[in-house]
Amino acid sequence: MQVVIIPTAEQVGRVAAAKVAKVVRDKADAVIGVATGSSPLTIYADLARRVDAGELDFSAVRAFALDEYVGLDLAHEQSYHSVIRNEVTERLGLKPALVHVPDGSAADLPRACADYEQLIRDAGGVDIQILGIGANGHIGFNEPTSSFASRTRIKTLAPRTRADNARFFHDDLEQVPTHCLTQGLATILDARRLVLVATGAGKADAVAAMVEGPLSSMCPGTALQLHPDATVIVDEDAASRLILADYYRHTYAHLPAWQRYED
Repeated sequence: MQVVIIPTAEQVGRVAAAKVAKVVRDKADAVIGVATGSSPLTIYADLARRVDAGELDFSAVRAFALDEYVGLDLAHEQSYHSVIRNEVTERLGLKPALVHVPDGSAADLPRACADYEQLIRDAGGVDIQILGIGANGHIGFNEPTSSFASRTRIKTLAPRTRADNARFFHDDLEQVPTHCLTQGLATILDARRLVLVATGAGKADAVAAMVEGPLSSMCPGTALQLHPDATVIVDEDAASRLILADYYRHTYAHLPAWQRYED
């Protein structure tokens, strides 16, 4: 796992976007995994800047979202169908037919989950997966005690996750769905590259547990320790609980030129 500590949240997004951009430049029809939440927004903003400047072309890129709420109308402003369309598909110029989100409105949810796994396999797998981390250590909506062998499935959201997400629903907890469909930890680990971003002091404990804690289902983010190409990019506040922060800064500062991806 490579840990990169960057001064500001905006810069975190820029460095992470550079890593995604390199994948898209190298492979025009790359498959990217996209995440929702506040942390990845700076990535999409910087990628959109590159698209607008003519530096990147996402027209052949395929995308798979990590998760979706169950029972929320797809037209709802906070459904991940809507969020991905507004923040990713339209801003980056992806073709809507190439962007996939789990179907939380399906009559047969287990079948919808199995079909989603098959769609990812049919696409040849994910080339780079964008991730955030919840304050309780969840990635995707894989809450604490999620199996490391898990695949796309229905999950019950933890009370803390629902409380954290209430800000997207006008601070009305009753509007936040109780269930979701999410890619499993094993599904996420199948991606060829992982890039996780986290900003703010509220994520410091989760980041420290993920990077330096023992491998544990109590912090699903520790699954990244098992991946051969996982990059964790955090701002100074999110890095504040890392014991080896100085070592991570030293390592990143001394990377050989061929290992660097920011531009």
